[in-house]
Amino acid sequence: MRVLVVEDEKRLAESLQWGLEADGYAVDLARDGVEGLYLAEQHPYQVIILDIMLPGLNGYRVCAALRERGVDTPILMLTAKTGGHDEAEALDTGADDFLRKPFSYLVLTARIRALVRRGAAGCNLVYRFGDLVVDPRRRTCHRGAAPIALTAKEFAVLECLARQAGQVMSKLDILEQVWDMAYRGDPNIVEVYVSTLRRKIDAPFGRRTIDTVRGAGYRLVVDG
Repeated sequence: MRVLVVEDEKRLAESLQWGLEADGYAVDLARDGVEGLYLAEQHPYQVIILDIMLPGLNGYRVCAALRERGVDTPILMLTAKTGGHDEAEALDTGADDFLRKPFSYLVLTARIRALVRRGAAGCNLVYRFGDLVVDPRRRTCHRGAAPIALTAKEFAVLECLARQAGQVMSKLDILEQVWDMAYRGDPNIVEVYVSTLRRKIDAPFGRRTIDTVRGAGYRLVVDG
């Protein structure tokens, strides 16, 4: 899952990036409203964490501009101010949730998960492919009754394929959704993770869930 953090307070921004990446998220940072608006329009984020007090463009203007331009990515707005005015204005300009600083990291991540669930309203967020079950909310995977231990990045690649099950995803598609924009390594890193996933979710069970589509990318088989 890819998250955009728009926050000009360096220590907080880097702390959020470190914590979210440790939890398996791909995180891009923007330090002002102009950069945040640009990135939010250019990349497929699942959630945007947006501070209100930003140089360039404040959070209200960024949020309003995104909604006017048809970007419906869930937005969690942050503020250091007290009182209800900021919260009301944030929601009125199109934010989906609001969090006042200082906040608990556990609360922040719970709000992110809630926004993702809300953004997928009407959809079953537990993906099932035959006896393979992928649960993004609990970040668990099992084949029948057998749990499968995955690293945070392995799970992120599997979730990415599960969200687009039956469709071919190129290496660049997967990189864009699972790795942040700072990644400048070999795109073939995707092959490494797909190979590892096959060893974990398929080989021990005599299954073939992830197909390679020559010259195009990878596809998660819907009927498992």
